[in-house]
Amino acid sequence: VPRPGAQAAPGGGGDNTALISEILELRQKKADMLGYKNFAEVSCASKMATPAKAMELMEDLRKSAYDEAVREAKELKEFAKEKGFEGEMMPWDEGYYAELYRQEKLDFDEEALRPYLALPNVLDGMFALAKRLFDIDVVQVDDKAPPTWNKDVRFFEVRRGGEPVAYLYLDPYARPEEKRGGAWMDECAARSRAMGVDGGVRLPVAHMVCNQSPPVGGKPSLMTVREVETLFHEFGHALQHMLTQQDQGLVSGVRGIPWDAVELPSQWAENWCYDRKTMSGIAKHHETGEAIPEELWNKLKAAKTYRAASRLLRQLQFSVTDLILHSEGLNGKASPHDVYKEVAQKYLITQPMQFDRFLCGFSHIFAGGDAAGYFS
Repeated sequence: VPRPGAQAAPGGGGDNTALISEILELRQKKADMLGYKNFAEVSCASKMATPAKAMELMEDLRKSAYDEAVREAKELKEFAKEKGFEGEMMPWDEGYYAELYRQEKLDFDEEALRPYLALPNVLDGMFALAKRLFDIDVVQVDDKAPPTWNKDVRFFEVRRGGEPVAYLYLDPYARPEEKRGGAWMDECAARSRAMGVDGGVRLPVAHMVCNQSPPVGGKPSLMTVREVETLFHEFGHALQHMLTQQDQGLVSGVRGIPWDAVELPSQWAENWCYDRKTMSGIAKHHETGEAIPEELWNKLKAAKTYRAASRLLRQLQFSVTDLILHSEGLNGKASPHDVYKEVAQKYLITQPMQFDRFLCGFSHIFAGGDAAGYFS
């Protein structure tokens, strides 16, 4: 599986390497027309970071993570040897033994947490956190709720000092027949004085959409840790939109946020899932009310940081490759894959295979909005 995945464009009619080079050339022409040195400067013109500052951050992170990643690699090789592995460890061997190590050494099963993560408790804990941090109450309202697009959609009023400041829709459950996968937050309306009535301010309205399992057999929706993280993630976005104090609708809430700042509130919110006090208010057995056992909590924390340095270096490699391709181009290299591998020599412990064509499927920077901005 890893080999055909890495060889997404092995050559012949399916090789889109030439398209990558063409895209880079066209972006450089665009930069020239706009008066910028390169496309990285074009991309960062509307971001908080400059290309130089972004590269500086990537290097600082590399220095912080590299030694730990070396230790992780050594530990994994020793474990593989204990299991009878001999010879050079290939990328697919690394993935296999990393998962085997996780199962045997960490002994953590995400499914064991489901009974402790019932949606009603998770919502109560998440809203209690919002109360603690922002002095707001998130209250489900039924008597004056507007029509919704599905019976499972919930409508909340966000209050401060008893007065409404925003509204929130939550569509929590999967409906494969009519709803795409994933999770997202978006606005229904932005805070705006111009759109207010009788001199007032129109209050912001946000919606959050998730895709977790619905209640089954009289049991509430029981969530995985990843689903809880996702819920907090989208709630972080929603809070930024709902708690804005900006009355100019075009720049209030989530509007007008620099690209490399968009995920700050969501990542911040996710971190609270691993705060013991917050989790104590969330993780209660849906039948007995028992708190999450300390042993299970410790396993969750260990699993969260398992091989974190190696995973960080991988993302840094992607980010630096993106910035170099959009600032220096091929820089004398025969193909973009040579740039990718040169960056890997500095940022990765295990080097890509010779046939690796990851860039041919790197849609984030060649078909999405992350060109010279993957670092964000």
